[in-house]
Amino acid sequence: MKAEILAVGSELLDPLRRETNGAYITGRLRSVGVDVFARITVADDASWLEQAFRQALSRADVVIATGGLGPTSDDLTREAAARAAGRALHRDPGLLEALRERFARFGRVMAPVNAQQADLIEGAVSLPNARGSAPGQYLDQGGRLLFLLPGPPGEMQPMFDAQVLPIVRERAGGRALVTRVLKIASMGESDVEQIVAPLYKTYENPRTTILGGAGQTELHLTGEGASEEEAAARVEELASGIHGLLPGRIFSDDGRDLAEVVAALLSGRGKTLALAESCTGGLVAARLTAVPGSSAFFDRAYVTYSNQAKADLLGVDPQIIERHGAVSEETARAMAEGARRAAGTDLAVAITGIAGPTGATEDKPVGLVFLALAGDGVDRVRRAQFPGERDRVRAQAAQAALEMIRRAVLGLAPV
Repeated sequence: MKAEILAVGSELLDPLRRETNGAYITGRLRSVGVDVFARITVADDASWLEQAFRQALSRADVVIATGGLGPTSDDLTREAAARAAGRALHRDPGLLEALRERFARFGRVMAPVNAQQADLIEGAVSLPNARGSAPGQYLDQGGRLLFLLPGPPGEMQPMFDAQVLPIVRERAGGRALVTRVLKIASMGESDVEQIVAPLYKTYENPRTTILGGAGQTELHLTGEGASEEEAAARVEELASGIHGLLPGRIFSDDGRDLAEVVAALLSGRGKTLALAESCTGGLVAARLTAVPGSSAFFDRAYVTYSNQAKADLLGVDPQIIERHGAVSEETARAMAEGARRAAGTDLAVAITGIAGPTGATEDKPVGLVFLALAGDGVDRVRRAQFPGERDRVRAQAAQAALEMIRRAVLGLAPV
């Protein structure tokens, strides 16, 4: 079964607002084997809303709209959905009386405009709203399920779980969807694709989606089955094959991010860590210390932004910086060694680079970063050229540093 979600409300198109109902509904639908193929946000415009409902009902088995069920003139969801379904609206006496009683319980007289909240699409069933004045409704439109739900999450979520999900689950026939996310650091989307595509393209079930991000590529494997166990087994078969194609490159397939994985490795192996960050300004330290229990392995971090700080706090020889520059393999190595020496830790990692937009030279462009790791019998330096604006360069550098730690602790070859 395929679902489409419509988020109704002009305010949701404001850049400062986030639409959260769609993500919640998507997760709950997937738990009963229904995949979401589209999530659309539509303004409070009668024509656009009607077109959106028509299109959704023409292609999806389940259509769920949130918002636009209030009492004001811009609450147009009921009218638009009725027109798209080719059905009339009628005012339900029972709903109208329930609305009046709700207002009376709060010592208020219901305003006339609230009466429109008692309008039902012909053939629809009302869905009671225990937390608000806007009831939802459910319509079987020629075998396609249409649900209209209130917009506030506090009202929508309990209504969805108690009244919508059971109907969808029954219609879905007990199918289940299972998704596993394989995460790979310091490897581009296209590089991952060319290695794994020959395998995953041989599978129709599970379905594979590849996503690129700052310093990370993700493979989303979604399997369908008559039960959760069957769907999980399908995913496991493909995941196992991909692990074989990318030995040592997948850092997580259980939902953890790279900082959590590194923290668990360091804690589990009794290793301690110090950091020396320049262009990342403490991003790596912030990510690691956000993990509960990080005090078991994390000793200290130096943010040595200036050349003087590198010399004063890490003991970097000023001649190294003068000869090779602050952004260089030699300086990165000296920073890592200095941090380890000062902290007395098992490992130390240093980062120095040009995050931009200024500071670049002809031979050292924006995005150039050197990372170094010093440890007992371990000496690694990586030169990287990261694309993007300042924040993206810094995020990629932090991710690369964490991956450098992970690979060193596991005894994997550097990238």
